[in-house]
Amino acid sequence: MGSNDSKRRTGAEFRAARWLTRHPGAALTPAAVGASVIQLGTGTTGVLVGTGTAGLVGWYRAHPGSFDHYAAPVLRAWRRRWISYVGPRWAGTMADCGLTREHRKTGELLVPRLLRVRSYSPTTDTVHVRMLRGQSIEDYESRLSALREALRAERVGIERVKPRVLALVVQRGEPFTEVIPAPEIPSGPDAVDLSSLYIGDDEFGADLRIALSGQHVFCAGASRAGKNSLGWGLLRTLAPMIRAGLVRLWVVDPKQMEFAKLDGVVYRYAADQDQCLTLLQDYVAEMQDRQVLLREQGRRKATVSTETPLDLLILDELAALTAFSDHVREVRKLLSLIGSQGLASGNVMVGFVQDPTKDTVPVRDYFTTRMCLRVTMAAQVDMVLGEDARRRGALADEIPNVPDTAGIGYIIRPHTRAPLRFRLAYVNDTEVDQLVSALRTPPPGLRAVA
Repeated sequence: MGSNDSKRRTGAEFRAARWLTRHPGAALTPAAVGASVIQLGTGTTGVLVGTGTAGLVGWYRAHPGSFDHYAAPVLRAWRRRWISYVGPRWAGTMADCGLTREHRKTGELLVPRLLRVRSYSPTTDTVHVRMLRGQSIEDYESRLSALREALRAERVGIERVKPRVLALVVQRGEPFTEVIPAPEIPSGPDAVDLSSLYIGDDEFGADLRIALSGQHVFCAGASRAGKNSLGWGLLRTLAPMIRAGLVRLWVVDPKQMEFAKLDGVVYRYAADQDQCLTLLQDYVAEMQDRQVLLREQGRRKATVSTETPLDLLILDELAALTAFSDHVREVRKLLSLIGSQGLASGNVMVGFVQDPTKDTVPVRDYFTTRMCLRVTMAAQVDMVLGEDARRRGALADEIPNVPDTAGIGYIIRPHTRAPLRFRLAYVNDTEVDQLVSALRTPPPGLRAVA
């Protein structure tokens, strides 16, 4: 008979010892207090406890920034671990959601093990779970709706950490209750990192950054979802490079509204259908000329310089070009060429659309970084972020249609493929005018790009 064939459960005393080994603080803390009382007396022990408590309160009051960064996440995680995810409650939640299993011989209830809880922000927990043998992440993805209700959460997302270990991202409230200020215009080109451009905050309170070097960016969202905060935010972070001629801005603005203030300021601007087609044709022609230059120089990738600047193509409302234009076939061909060939030569697209369906935007798959703000249908989430993104927790269709949620959306983390909730920094009209003024002013020793 094998070592795992016994029908008897492990003794209660050994189960308790195993639990204490996994949670040493549950034994060490009372033991330390007891030892202090025995050795030092209750008065001294009370003074020590009171001093420690007073120190925490003083830290909380005197240095909110450092306290919230270092102490608050630890205290918050400890409190939630022993209140919201305490053993019997966790076991009941797993059982109610159909994620437990009965040992076929001993009859013991097998429960996915809660490894740790992290609470980096007041509204979001990250709960690491060791799955039962034979379970997969798909078993949990199919029960995310039940987990959300059982945990009384606004949203539950999921990501794979390592074999048999996953992380549940439990959003208990709206992390974005305030408008995020517009990105500051950097002091000069050297302060701009094209591989890490700040555009907002994520649900854990960290900066949300994206790359433009080597990436096409796609942003989908319903009307008034806040899409153009991405466009204006990117332009503010890029302003010094645009002024210095290191970034050439090509703007296609078929609505003739959102980016109209850039007409006459940036390298190229087009609004009506014929102008848009001409601009795209010229863009592709210059892209192909650069490809020839790079090939002659024996280089596989362009380096951003005044001779080979980053050519940034802003496409506002893609549907007007790819579905409703008189030049649909030619536009689709040109955008396909840019999407498939442009990254190595420094030709980058940033596209915005309300309806992300394949019929409307057939070039959607060429965009390598995708962001989904509030949309009107659940199916649109997967259209933008990829298959099963909504099932993994990207509930962009459930974002309320109110002004307070403008700029809130989801992006897929590049390494884990898990949805990340974010909010774009908001750029108001005054800050747009400030940007335009900055672009009109040539830097010392250089001619303005216009």
